[in-house]
Amino acid sequence: MSVPVYEVFAIRVGANAQRTARENFLYDACCGDPNASMPLDYYFWVIRNEQQVIVVDTCFQPATADRRNRQMYRLPEESLRQLDIDPAQVENLILTHLHWDHAGNLGLFPKATVHLQEAELRFCTGPKMAHRTVNKTYEVEDVMSALPPLFEGRLRLHTGAVEVIPGVTLHPVGGHTPGSQVVRVNTERGWIVLASDAAHLWANIRQRSPFPILDDLAQTLEAFIEIDRLADSEDHVIPGHDPLIAERFPHWNDDPHIICLHANPL
Repeated sequence: MSVPVYEVFAIRVGANAQRTARENFLYDACCGDPNASMPLDYYFWVIRNEQQVIVVDTCFQPATADRRNRQMYRLPEESLRQLDIDPAQVENLILTHLHWDHAGNLGLFPKATVHLQEAELRFCTGPKMAHRTVNKTYEVEDVMSALPPLFEGRLRLHTGAVEVIPGVTLHPVGGHTPGSQVVRVNTERGWIVLASDAAHLWANIRQRSPFPILDDLAQTLEAFIEIDRLADSEDHVIPGHDPLIAERFPHWNDDPHIICLHANPL
């Protein structure tokens, strides 16, 4: 039986235009001048075909963007509606991890089964959250928003690799956070990997130079190897925050913030 094929869209929600190169690498700014401008974009992702719609991550809320001084281009639900997707009807939602910029709008998806690694929920509800250096990458309201799906029987806490539906699999890699997972999807151009924050930028993974926000350095480096193994090529690896995504792939209906990852790079 053939594996189903999916469209995959990166939905750009906002940006951090003030970031510099030295802030995007753990030990060195390996792209030239460490003080050079190197913005980050903020995305979530949609996987779909005629039978299925899966949303990957939920980005952040406007109040969080304001408080953290991030630019917001468009509400996530507005981009979903551009794709004729009603978030209230989505049946599967994948959370790669629970950082503030990935788990901010769970309430938009009241029917969805939520897929999360158990290690992530344990970590961000455990004693290490008492440390400001650890908890500053989470929003307490976002973490708490994972509890209603748990009590309603909609939260699937995974403890390893799992197939969500045929052609879409989850792979825990840790590193960035204890429960970080990446998503492997079959598309018309082959198997792509949504790396999320396991690789913020193409430069992080291609130069094996990690982003500085991480839980475990060795796991982060091993995650790079696993991502490359899961993807059909380096062009099939989709980093979590790279502005170059919007330049290297075609856009859906000329929308500046909806990018077609299932299409060949430009």
